Amino acid sequence: MTTMRSWRLRHRPVGDIKDSDLELVSEPVPSLADGEFLVRTVYLSLDPTNRIWMSDMDQYMPPVEIGDIMRGGVAGVVVESRNPRFKVGDTVSGLGGWADYFVSDGSMLSPMPPAPGVPLAVQFGLFSLIGPTAYFGLLDIGQPKPGETVVVSAAAGAVGSLVGQIAKIKGCRVIGIAGSDGKCRWITEELGFDGAINYKRENVGARLDELCPNGIDVNFENVGGEIMEAVMQRMNNYSRMPLCGLISTYNDTEPAPGPRTWPLILMRRIKVQGFIVLDFLPRIAECIADLGKWLAQGRLKVRVDVRHGLENAIATVRELYSGGNTGKLLLQVGPE
Repeated sequence: MTTMRSWRLRHRPVGDIKDSDLELVSEPVPSLADGEFLVRTVYLSLDPTNRIWMSDMDQYMPPVEIGDIMRGGVAGVVVESRNPRFKVGDTVSGLGGWADYFVSDGSMLSPMPPAPGVPLAVQFGLFSLIGPTAYFGLLDIGQPKPGETVVVSAAAGAVGSLVGQIAKIKGCRVIGIAGSDGKCRWITEELGFDGAINYKRENVGARLDELCPNGIDVNFENVGGEIMEAVMQRMNNYSRMPLCGLISTYNDTEPAPGPRTWPLILMRRIKVQGFIVLDFLPRIAECIADLGKWLAQGRLKVRVDVRHGLENAIATVRELYSGGNTGKLLLQVGPE
């Protein structure tokens, strides 16, 4: 354990992420200072926000600097420690790097509590980022009420698939928008969505008119662009729109035009609120308690799309922008 592989950012992406934007290098495993510990990466979480972190755009945390190891959500095992709070053998999750190993002082990592019978990939996929994002975004900002209609874009993705299920648990009618017939079947037949729209082959607006005859009360927005506009045109007075992501615009080389439906926020008194899951960290325990309960009861299903090999990180993260994944996209870097 003297050398490791790591992906270092070499260029700010323009448009799609290119192979040359990052470089896989071999380098010495870092030594530890007092208060630090070394983590062996088991799973790397690949998320739309990775593209944001590579850019120098205005964002919610500092961008990754040119030459630095690419930032990522990770689950791993402590293999060496000079920090009394983290022991060798502990399983941890949080923010780390696209690398076989990384050093932390514990400020962005936390121990993963035991979850008997739950595979590590499922536990990491649900409890680390996507579960709290879906939970707080829908319940705190969307404030769904029984009988209301909730529409979810990117509904077969990591967050969207959970949002729809939580909305059903809260007694709502749920319509999902996804990118293939197979994804639409999955969210309706297995996850319990009331309807689904394949935006690649169906007219989204016309199908929303069919599936949401009484309008839309909550739009959990992950995509932006024309799909968001089609949903907003059908939102009711005093409806709510948690703005979780705008993935359709992340690879644009020119600023996206302002939504043509923006005046509806005023006319229909729509509440639109962007949010980042880090805002809710002080309340994470209540979220994990509810998600864990629903998972144990069989009311919440989690699908992890696990790929393999750190060397495949760039090709795998690009799947997020082409719709090539279903559920939570993880890269297995090392053995559990």
